[in-house]
Amino acid sequence: MSYPVVVQPQMFQTSQPTSSEWNSSYCDCCADTCTCLCGTFVPCILACKVASAFDECCCLPVLCGTTIALRTGIRERYHIKGSICDDCVKLTFCAQCTLCQMYRELKERE
Repeated sequence: MSYPVVVQPQMFQTSQPTSSEWNSSYCDCCADTCTCLCGTFVPCILACKVASAFDECCCLPVLCGTTIALRTGIRERYHIKGSICDDCVKLTFCAQCTLCQMYRELKERE
């Protein structure tokens, strides 16, 4: 036996997540002195810490091009405005500052 339809199903509309900004600029290296020193003198260690904080293998930054993928992944996960081109330029010309920004962002959003 079937029951009569009492309520007509309505269309469900999802909202798009809002875009946000980075919590700090990539030039704010002195905001976290420990991270700044690590990024300045041993950026490979900081890159591994970024990968671990992003729940990836800590050896990931050893592979070519993965730091750009990490930055893009952070932007996508937290809906931060930007582009892959912008990520590439920042990592090419100011890699240590950009790594510091990525690590600060991940620590802030934990």
